[in-house]
Amino acid sequence: MCRNIKKLRRPGKQRPTDAELHDASLQFIRKISGFREPSRLNQDAFYAAVHEVAHSGKKMFSALKVRTSRRSGA
Repeated sequence: MCRNIKKLRRPGKQRPTDAELHDASLQFIRKISGFREPSRLNQDAFYAAVHEVAHSGKKMFSALKVRTSRRSGA
């Protein structure tokens, strides 16, 4: 897909910030729409899509279950 979108999942329970989610969502919508900056006519749809993708990402990260690896110290 797009190599410039960085992975936001990190070890542990540290979630991405709203700004990181927005930036990744903006890159994704730019990629799939083909617009770097939409025209005034398309701005509402473009930025609504960015918002929805960021919101979905935030919901996903809130719902993810993180397994911890326990190592026995023998």
